[in-house]
Amino acid sequence: MKSRVSFLNVIDHKFFFWKWEMWVIFGLLLSALSLSLAWISSGFKWIEPTTLFAWVSFFVILLIGSFVLMIAWWSLKQENPPLWLGFLLLGAILLRLSAGALWFSTLPIWGHGTTAEKGGYVMADAGARDQLAWKIARSDKPLWSAFLNNRKVDQYGGFLFMSALVYRYLSMNLHLPLLIVLITSIFSSLAILFTWAFSYLAWGEKEAIVAAWVLMLYPEAILLGSSQMREAFTVTLTMITFYGLLRYQCDHSWQNLGWILFPLLLCLPFSPPIAALLLGMLILLSATSRISIRIILHRKAFWIVIVVLIFLVIIGLYFTLRQFTPEEIHNPLAMLSWWFRKSGQFQAYISQHASGWLQKVFKTSPEWTHLPLLLGYGVVQPFLPAAIIVGSHSPIWRLISLWRSFGWAIMLVLLIYASFLAFRKKNQGFTKMLCLIMWIVILIASFRGGGDMWDNPRYRATAAGLQAALVGWALVEHQRVKDPWLRRAIIAAVAIFAWFLPWYLRRYTAFYWPVVDLYKTLGLGIVTTFLLCLWDWTVTSYMHTGDRENQS
Repeated sequence: MKSRVSFLNVIDHKFFFWKWEMWVIFGLLLSALSLSLAWISSGFKWIEPTTLFAWVSFFVILLIGSFVLMIAWWSLKQENPPLWLGFLLLGAILLRLSAGALWFSTLPIWGHGTTAEKGGYVMADAGARDQLAWKIARSDKPLWSAFLNNRKVDQYGGFLFMSALVYRYLSMNLHLPLLIVLITSIFSSLAILFTWAFSYLAWGEKEAIVAAWVLMLYPEAILLGSSQMREAFTVTLTMITFYGLLRYQCDHSWQNLGWILFPLLLCLPFSPPIAALLLGMLILLSATSRISIRIILHRKAFWIVIVVLIFLVIIGLYFTLRQFTPEEIHNPLAMLSWWFRKSGQFQAYISQHASGWLQKVFKTSPEWTHLPLLLGYGVVQPFLPAAIIVGSHSPIWRLISLWRSFGWAIMLVLLIYASFLAFRKKNQGFTKMLCLIMWIVILIASFRGGGDMWDNPRYRATAAGLQAALVGWALVEHQRVKDPWLRRAIIAAVAIFAWFLPWYLRRYTAFYWPVVDLYKTLGLGIVTTFLLCLWDWTVTSYMHTGDRENQS
């Protein structure tokens, strides 16, 4: 373990000798990247005054981002992060930034012609928020007005405030959407660093390696990190708090308690409901952690911090939800209950009216099945068979849909396998609770977002780091024990997806297919899965019997 090469070691031993050469190369690289972003932002024009001003803005943000990255890296010195992780982090930033530049330059040409696409925004919410942030920045309004009466654009105001702050003081009087994308690319990529650290403390180095790579390549994380969405921040803040919990287990110091407190407070302006959910997730996980019972019961400082944190979360929920709830409701918990109830009803209404087959299923099924069906419908979105068959008139949207659906299909299969594996094994209380927390987030996102193709996945992506960590644990554990159920989980997914392909073909093309009923299609997938898994079990048992006979 000690022989591992670290950036910290490289800096300690060679920084002074290579001081000026390193800074020259570093400055040239930042200048080149800033100039490229300025060139794209100015419509691929070199000889323009705006290109120079844009270059200055991008360069300043890159300098600030570099400082934040170095501070984050230095803060993990106890875990001694390896050299390859630094390159992975830089690669993730460039990947997300390249995706953002791709959306910005291609959507106005190859999109559907919507207002958001003409502005180069991959998400309509991002476009509306960014445009309003620019208006606030150009106006005489104080920046804190971002938190008032803007719920149609930004429900909570935190990201709107930050965007307006950047445009007012760092954009050189230019509207540069890629400037915000640069910030989200840098901050969202930090989730990889803290996912590695969390997995490293929770299980070990192999699991941490896999988790970091999974999050780096996960399409939904790349999409959110390459757009002006608040989830680019909440994904990272979530992983910092979970990492902080494990650090606090090792050392019950105020510094390590700050790893929990500070990101939770930062999460409040972006989304008080997510901050409340995150606090609940941490309390659940700490119930199975190795934190000393003596510390929990007798350390007054710990409880003071927790009580203050709960109070701040409740205050944040109150000021946020009072914009939505009826005037007669004043209790924050009652506000939250009303908000969840109305959100579920609204999303169910949208899902029913947006999907003809869902309306038909609801009419022919008992009412008690509607909520489980809606939750299941949300869990599988974006659904890979639908993305393959339905498509889009825009080539770039078809590619985005296939990319997201394929990524979530793989992630979902591996998460189901990880949960199955955790609950089969003994002495895995921590991992079992992590699986439970992860599924709670997925189901809440499904309840809140219904079958929506955009809101539901991005709500769920708040726990993308935890999902990557569990996938990393499951794949390494599978390698250790050679468990056949991963193969069977993949077989089950392929079988179910295969039966839905002709079902979607019948709906959207002239293809004839006799099986119309949703439940029958799902039943065919389940029966096929059972038969294929039975065949796999029989073959595996026969091979093991043959091996034992040969050994004897």
